[in-house]
Amino acid sequence: MTELFQLFTQIALSRKGPQDLPASPLLLALTVLGYFLVNYVVNMLMPAVDAWRLHLLIDVAFTLAWYAILMRAFGKPERFLQTTTAIFGYQIVIAPLWIAAAYFLRQYADNAVLQLPAAIIGLGLLFWVIRAGGYILKAALDLPMIACVVLIILQGLAGQLVLRAMVPAEANPLNEPAHVQPDKRP
Repeated sequence: MTELFQLFTQIALSRKGPQDLPASPLLLALTVLGYFLVNYVVNMLMPAVDAWRLHLLIDVAFTLAWYAILMRAFGKPERFLQTTTAIFGYQIVIAPLWIAAAYFLRQYADNAVLQLPAAIIGLGLLFWVIRAGGYILKAALDLPMIACVVLIILQGLAGQLVLRAMVPAEANPLNEPAHVQPDKRP
C-alpha cells in the first residue's frame, strides 16, 4: 500500500506516468474508493458545505465517464484503466491540500490579508493539478502537452457545468447569488 501511495506521489510530481501502473480493474476500483474515502474524510473534518457528498459522487462518476469517452475518442480505449487509475491516484495525494485551500478561500473571503495567501496556495494547487493531469494525458494519448492541458481544463469546466445542472441551486455553493446592495435612491 505504501508503494502504491509513493507511486501516486511520483505521478503527482510528474516523475512517473500511467504506463507505470498495471492495467487492473481491481486497482482502478480500489483507487476510486481511496479517492472517495480521502475526500470524504477531509470534507468531514471541514465545516460543512451543502451537498458536498452529492458533489463527490458526481465528481467520481463524471471523471470515470470523461476518461472512458476521451480514451475512445482518441482511439486508445485500452489505456482507460491505467489513465483513470493515475488520475484518481494523483488526486488522492493532492485532495487534502486542495480541499484545505478551498476551505481557507471560503473562510477568509472577507479578510483580504488572509485571503491573499490562501488564493496564492489555491492557484499553485490549480496549476499543479493541471500540469500533473496534462502529463498523464500526454503519456496516455501521445498528444502535445498544450493539447493535454486544454483537455484537463475542459474536464474541469465540463465538470462544473454538470455539477450546476445536477445539484439543486439552493444546495450548490456555486449558485449562491452575490450580495445585493439595497437601492439607496430616494
